[in-house]
Amino acid sequence: MREEFLDPGIGPDPVEEELEQGLRPRALQEFIGQSELKDHLSVVLEAARRRAQAVDHLLFAGPPGLGKTTLAGIVATEMGVQLHITSGPALERAGDLASILTKLDEGDVLFIDEIHRLSRQVEEILYPAMEDFCLDIVVGKGPAASSIRLNLPRFTLVGATTRTGMITGPLRDRFGLVVRLDYYDSSELQEIVERAAGILGIGIDAEGAWEIARRSRGTPRIANRLLRRVRDFAEVRANGVIDVGTANDGLAMFGVDDLGLDKVDRAVLSAICEQFSGGPVGLSTLAISVGEQPETVEDVYEPFLITQGFLARTPRGRVAMPAAYHHLGLRPPTDQGSSDKGVNRLFEQ
Repeated sequence: MREEFLDPGIGPDPVEEELEQGLRPRALQEFIGQSELKDHLSVVLEAARRRAQAVDHLLFAGPPGLGKTTLAGIVATEMGVQLHITSGPALERAGDLASILTKLDEGDVLFIDEIHRLSRQVEEILYPAMEDFCLDIVVGKGPAASSIRLNLPRFTLVGATTRTGMITGPLRDRFGLVVRLDYYDSSELQEIVERAAGILGIGIDAEGAWEIARRSRGTPRIANRLLRRVRDFAEVRANGVIDVGTANDGLAMFGVDDLGLDKVDRAVLSAICEQFSGGPVGLSTLAISVGEQPETVEDVYEPFLITQGFLARTPRGRVAMPAAYHHLGLRPPTDQGSSDKGVNRLFEQ
């Protein structure tokens, strides 16, 4: 079996991955935010412990960076079992998944990130494994082919997805608990920043932590990344301690503005407002104009811009809202939305 199926360190930068692992909470009580999810998960875990059974299959949905991988690790730690990590794109063939399933021990947790990107062949193998804890293997070809059923230990599948709608109904229905992670508020992110600063040995005061938290787009991963960049700035350009002034100067130097928008966010808004006269503009055209992949624009940048009221998705494409013009220092067009009025005038004639 190829190592990339199970080794989470292959692919991302090992240094960054090690830092992320060190900052992740390992127990449910250490996890900050998502109070409703934690209540549900604590009941499920405690019930499984009392019955001495594997936890039911879990599906975590939500935007990137909110803690889906961390929660999978917490489930394994709370149950005292091994965590095995892979991803949907890495499982190219049915045999890839079969080789992982046959190596699991009783109660182990198998975490599949981006589970909506599983191929249909791999997904078909997963159905009996989730429901009956067995694996059907076809031996031979043609008329001589035969099917062998292998029994698997009872395991817990934890799936993570950023696109719940792309998961097929039969797969989604096999999960015992489906939960969605929400964006964090600034007070929760401030706790996360202060906790991370303590682990990394960074001197920071409450105002500095708040300044980083409120520009973190409701995402812990971004908060931890900004904290490390401001720490670098504080060590090189200041006295090494992060206060509100140092946080402001450091974030400004790294291109993070007062609302948490970075260079690409502003490029997306600028392209729609200036190049395409406010829209509507198609996703592919917009992605090309800012030099990003369409999936990256749609999954990483658009959700925050939409929740902040800068952008709207319409059947005809992306449209800039008045708040986007104000943030860029531009004057909103007086005929905002007139692109749809042109259609109305066509029918009025």
